[in-house]
Amino acid sequence: MASNQLVLTVYIITFVTGLPSNILALCAFCVKIQRKVLPIDILFLNLTVSDLIFLLFLPLKMTEAFSGMKWVLPMFLCPLTSFMFYSTIYISTLFLTAVSVDRYLGVAYPMNYKLKRHPMYAVMLSIFFWIFSSAHCSIVYVMQEIIKGNTSTENSTCYDDFTSEQLKILLPVRMELCVVLFFIPLGISTFCYLNFIHILNTRPNISRPKKQRAIGLALGTLLVFILCFLPYNITHIAGYICENSPQWRTEALLLSTLNACLDPIIFFFSSSAFQEIIKEIFFCIIRKNK
Repeated sequence: MASNQLVLTVYIITFVTGLPSNILALCAFCVKIQRKVLPIDILFLNLTVSDLIFLLFLPLKMTEAFSGMKWVLPMFLCPLTSFMFYSTIYISTLFLTAVSVDRYLGVAYPMNYKLKRHPMYAVMLSIFFWIFSSAHCSIVYVMQEIIKGNTSTENSTCYDDFTSEQLKILLPVRMELCVVLFFIPLGISTFCYLNFIHILNTRPNISRPKKQRAIGLALGTLLVFILCFLPYNITHIAGYICENSPQWRTEALLLSTLNACLDPIIFFFSSSAFQEIIKEIFFCIIRKNK
């Protein structure tokens, strides 16, 4: 099991690097959408908002790690923090999957997709993702009600140390979460990006540097998707098989935490227009500070 110092260190690194970069990304996407709104920009904007919500609740998890993984804050914050923590992780997987579909359709059916893609579809899809993920992760509040009578409000853990009876309810739900909200999206993303790369390689009218940049971005996004979320979701499978939470669940969750500071890197390399807006924002900041 990861030491409290390791957990706290990863949380601090994620917060310090992720918060300013995601705020900058949020400003850039707002500017980009005002100039010309595209469906993928709406998806990236929602992904940024999800990361920011995650980061805003991260100091509460940092307090927990600093206190030896004991919940010393008011108990009503425990289920709220856990709900936000886990639901935003799965919201991120859904939006990253939607981005992969958008990129694949853009190269596989360029003319038809350009005519039919509409920002309102992305808005409706975003609303569905938020509701769908939040509904699934509401198990946090269900479990909190079950354990409330057995938990002391002083020096207690938050959403941890479940009894065998509680695990009978929780483990099947975790299994369903990892299948529906991770492995199916992972399969879709893998299919889209592999076919995206194959189609690009067969297009002679696209320059080699542009191909390499697009392929590198696709592989990088898929790699982040797998490295950040796969280990954590494997703990759900291991827990379901072994009928108990794995000891290495904490380490796996730390990798998911890092996704919040890696997403802005994906945003930056996603389009040249986004990079230009970032430069404009920096120049504005520099001029104001002179």
